[in-house]
Amino acid sequence: MIAELGLAALWLAAGLCVMQLFAGVLGARAGDDGVVSALTRPAAIVQGLVLLVSFACLLRVFAVTDLSVALVAANSHADKPLIYRISGAWGNHEGSMLLWVTILGLCSALVAAFERRMDDRFMKSMLAAQAFIGLGFIAFLLFSSNPFARLNPPADFGAGLNPLLQDIGLALHPPTLYLGYVGLSVAFSFVVAGLVTRHAGPELARVMRPWVLAAWIALTLGIAAGSYWAYYELGWGGWWFWDPVENASLMPWLAATALLHSVGVLAARDALRTWTIMLGVVAFSMSMVGTFLVRSGILTSVHAFAVDPERGGFILALLALYVGGAFALFALRAGALAEGKRFAAISREGALVFNNVMLSAILAVVLLGTLYPLLAEAFGTRVSIGPPYYNPVTAVFAVPMLLVLLVGPMLRWKRDKLSRVRVPVALCVAILAAGLTVLVFFTEAGVLSTIGLALAAALALASWFPLRGRKLRRVPLALWGSMLAHFGIAVSLFGMASESAFSIERLVAVEAGDVVEVGPFTASLRAVEPVAGPNWTALQGDILVSRGGSETVLQPQARYFTEPAQNTSEAALLTRWDGQLYAILGDAAGEGRWQLRLWWKPFVTLIWYGALLIALGGLLSIFGHLRGSARSRKIREEVARRRAEKERRARA
Repeated sequence: MIAELGLAALWLAAGLCVMQLFAGVLGARAGDDGVVSALTRPAAIVQGLVLLVSFACLLRVFAVTDLSVALVAANSHADKPLIYRISGAWGNHEGSMLLWVTILGLCSALVAAFERRMDDRFMKSMLAAQAFIGLGFIAFLLFSSNPFARLNPPADFGAGLNPLLQDIGLALHPPTLYLGYVGLSVAFSFVVAGLVTRHAGPELARVMRPWVLAAWIALTLGIAAGSYWAYYELGWGGWWFWDPVENASLMPWLAATALLHSVGVLAARDALRTWTIMLGVVAFSMSMVGTFLVRSGILTSVHAFAVDPERGGFILALLALYVGGAFALFALRAGALAEGKRFAAISREGALVFNNVMLSAILAVVLLGTLYPLLAEAFGTRVSIGPPYYNPVTAVFAVPMLLVLLVGPMLRWKRDKLSRVRVPVALCVAILAAGLTVLVFFTEAGVLSTIGLALAAALALASWFPLRGRKLRRVPLALWGSMLAHFGIAVSLFGMASESAFSIERLVAVEAGDVVEVGPFTASLRAVEPVAGPNWTALQGDILVSRGGSETVLQPQARYFTEPAQNTSEAALLTRWDGQLYAILGDAAGEGRWQLRLWWKPFVTLIWYGALLIALGGLLSIFGHLRGSARSRKIREEVARRRAEKERRARA
């Protein structure tokens, strides 16, 4: 009964979506304030609630392991812990797409319920665009990927969830990424409404900015969570491998980062109108490309759940419809957009444009490296593209971008001179030169790692330069957020470069009592014993680790899952202020010996601490901009009230 309720709610949401689309288009075309067009906002709100009911039904059938539902039987079983039964609801193709659509519906409902800054025609156009996106994906669920399909007769046992997904990371990584993807769809719908109504000025940017920021924060956290999940769960000791599925999440983040800064310029200076509109289309296009790559079955990975060509064709058709239609609309209307205000090359706008171009170039590099092997394989040639391509080619654009980032936030709007900021610039140059000198002559770090470490040190200092000459109490909250985010980039960059430059790896075969040195640690295997969990058995190693008189026991595991049958490696991590010791238990090596893989990774945790700082900076910026908007609205209302009062007295 719960499954039927969820399916009925999904059909009802489809009907509401059609109503929202029809009413929104009617209101957008004619500026109609009639009964039908007035249904646009209520339809969006109710649709969001109905989709929430549908997804709650899916959570319910997974929580109770209803094996009469095909999706549950294929992706769960009763012996799993409750948290994995629930998170397993989106650990598959159909459930993840329902989560995507539910978040989209809830975001539309929030916009419909609370956004009042733009005129009625604009908002109806925006909600119509949201309905158009939502209707395609709801149709995809209903006709190609029904999450509530029944089994008759019910399965006796569930097939279980991929053991690699039986982790708290599944509860965090996909939902946050989907929040980012859907946030970009909201920004895209604002852009479409701006093109339709020809409202592409600062007002549009101010309305878009919180949504772009929220999407960017969610993408940042989602990528960071996925990176750390792969780092400790897969047992290979790496945090990024330029896998196509990793790239599928990185590309929207790059586009969103460029869009975020472009929206800021449009909101503050009424410049970059056409560029901002185009980036809004590109950012959503990248989220659609990511959805296609992961959900179409064109890639084979733990992320790629769909293997049905029909589903891939459906998503490809949606991709062509939404992205192609948006670019066609952009081509038709871009010429009619006002140019916006001009600015000099040496200005804050100029620095932001330069970095936007660099981000776009990196995006193009990643997109080419991701799609080229797929195109080559379609013509019968297998091509592998990995770090040897991505690392140096992206660095060509990332290094100049970071150099400009050292100076850009200190420049004035519209026009400035480098001589005005010569002192902080000289300080940054001195730090860079000193860092490069030390690293080149006193370490064996690679070229990219050396440049990264030096840039990280300079950027960490430069990120706080905008505070010069300011009273701290008067510094806007949004500026604190910007500085914190830039500082977070420096922290993450330092962690990446340090891990790449100074990691130490030991692969050994040892027996109980043998001692291994790795970095500043001494490790000794004490025993390997069998242990059992809720739905797995394992061999667990006890490794005594010592450093400077302090001792700790690490317990890496080699697990075996029965439903489905699969072996996994569970890493043991020892975190200290200056890095992590990473231990993996391998296979038996004969004569009582066991394979051990040990890594010492200096400052690797700064990668994820930096991501948290970046996200926190984004949150501060959101609150700052929203508080500023509320203050401006109150001032306008007070001015209008006083003017009305003055006119009333004059008439009296």
